[in-house]
Amino acid sequence: MNTETKEYPDLMTEEELVKYLRVPEVSKSNNYHNVIEHLKRMRDLPRIHLCSKALYPLDAIRDWIKKETMLSSVRKEVKMKKLVTLWKRPSYDGRSFTYYMLYTDEHGKRRQKSLGHADARKAERQRAQLERELRMGIVEPKAMKLSEFLEDSLIRTRGQVRESTLRETRNAMQCLIDAVGNMDHQRIKHCDGEKFLQWCLDCGNAPATAAKKLRHIKRVFQLAVNRAQLEEYPFRYVKQPKVAKQEIHTYPQDECYRLVKAARDSAACYMVRWDLLILVTMCTGLRRGEALNLTWRDVDFDLQFIMVQPKENTRYTWEWHVKDTERRRLPLSEELVVLLAEHQNLQPEGHPYIFVPPARYAHIQLRQQRDKWTVEHGRCPVNNFTRQFKAILHRAGIKEGTFYDLRRTALSN
Repeated sequence: MNTETKEYPDLMTEEELVKYLRVPEVSKSNNYHNVIEHLKRMRDLPRIHLCSKALYPLDAIRDWIKKETMLSSVRKEVKMKKLVTLWKRPSYDGRSFTYYMLYTDEHGKRRQKSLGHADARKAERQRAQLERELRMGIVEPKAMKLSEFLEDSLIRTRGQVRESTLRETRNAMQCLIDAVGNMDHQRIKHCDGEKFLQWCLDCGNAPATAAKKLRHIKRVFQLAVNRAQLEEYPFRYVKQPKVAKQEIHTYPQDECYRLVKAARDSAACYMVRWDLLILVTMCTGLRRGEALNLTWRDVDFDLQFIMVQPKENTRYTWEWHVKDTERRRLPLSEELVVLLAEHQNLQPEGHPYIFVPPARYAHIQLRQQRDKWTVEHGRCPVNNFTRQFKAILHRAGIKEGTFYDLRRTALSN
């Protein structure tokens, strides 16, 4: 076994496979490539493609040999009658015919399937393929319209990704349906992907938006291949539109001072402690959801750090997940520790969240009791967040910027 492992790598080329199967010793063919191609078409020889070339995994070839040996022994012991037969159905004028396959499916029902051609060799290959699938218990994927396929995919994927991702996936798939029609998902081809991209651009979508929608659609169809709902991945070679990298916007030091000052000057207008929120975000690089879901238990005043960690749905907190399940510890400056301690002293006793105002927290508690609060709501528990931040930007005399730019500013320093 060790000698064989040294001689044959885990991924074999066609020449190495020919030697491994001892084709020169058993075949009379002058072209061994044709032997391998025949095994691919008629016996489902396993292979993968890298850089447009076929490679043959050694372990998969061994399993294939065992399977073929078993099937061969069964054929010798028992004369199996054909499960699939071919029928030449003549045309109305009697001048031509079309091959049909007649068989009994896994539920015992008689079926007929048109092959759409009159090629005898091709028809026999298709008949043999279906025969093998029926004997191995392989069930043909269920035909679904794209709308049905979308709902099935969302049901299977729910819980694995965020609800916002599912919404974007639904929107992208709906655009695909609008572009190519609500056709059978098994009929989707490469050209439909190109048609979809052009449809997005014609509708006024930016190239970056069209590329993002295509990524969502590619993921749906790749999962369908993994789930054996499709035999081939139709969008493998559909290229995304080229998008120029956008300039990363950060706040200069003078704008940071003006932003904090504007937040302090407008403190009476908002329930959120915006000046402290901005300072903490600029110094730690927290995301919006991470900052708004901080609780006092996440702050260690003695060791001067903040712990970013997910929250469970309890009596005092709501369910929230860290992006990419990334738990991390972030240091705090002495000035921030003092400001946070002063802010805690002003909060009602038992109030768990740092930046969620008490009145908003009480409202959220009521919504939780009525089952009207979801995990998606917990990503930004403060209402009118973006509107308030833009108003502070305007008061500071800053023409453009987002709250996420505070994180970029922190990471760039």
